[in-house]
Amino acid sequence: MTPSVDSPPVPPRGQRVQQTIEQLRGRILGGEWPVGGRIPTEPQLVTALGVGRNTVREAVRALVHAGVLECRQGSGTYVVSTDELAPVVARRLTDDRMAEVVEVRRAFEVEAARLAALRRTPEDLAALDDALAAREAAWRSGRVAEFVEADVALHTAVVAAAHNAMLAELYASVGAALRSTVAYVTGDSLQPQRYVDHSRLVAAIRDGDPERAAIEAGAFLEPLSGA
Repeated sequence: MTPSVDSPPVPPRGQRVQQTIEQLRGRILGGEWPVGGRIPTEPQLVTALGVGRNTVREAVRALVHAGVLECRQGSGTYVVSTDELAPVVARRLTDDRMAEVVEVRRAFEVEAARLAALRRTPEDLAALDDALAAREAAWRSGRVAEFVEADVALHTAVVAAAHNAMLAELYASVGAALRSTVAYVTGDSLQPQRYVDHSRLVAAIRDGDPERAAIEAGAFLEPLSGA
């Protein structure tokens, strides 16, 4: 008599939903469904993921609530973010909380500068030099929006030079808040009294001096008067 083969146990419903959420998130992070693009329909997801309709529906609903997906009536479901933290930060960002945002920036950027001074590579230094030059050129142009983006790019290059993947991911999550603080303190026009020199920060990283790099990174994040 042929022995019976037991079927594998079916995971509990909550576990199936969580596994489906992770599958959806993985495809989004992997670029299969880019930001701005529409994800497959519910029946297509059921077939592709091998789970039930209700499981797909709950997983999609969870990612909509997290701010990763957005349902558009009559059009479908779209990817609006690859990061669940970014929408949360954006929703909490108001002018009266700018001081808190600066404190968070300080926590990230001071440590990033310290690590960058210890870990920077020749490629990192070249990227920092390019970013610094672009920031200076943007300031001279007098165009506020261009300067804000160039300033953010320089700070992002410093974080990248720290070679800490988790720090870089967390920093990317507060990107909207970072731009808001830079725009807030810059104002509607580029005024000489608001200019903050970042060349000493880059020099400290180049010199491999973590303490000086940390001091320089924190110096312009003390008040809400410089970026």
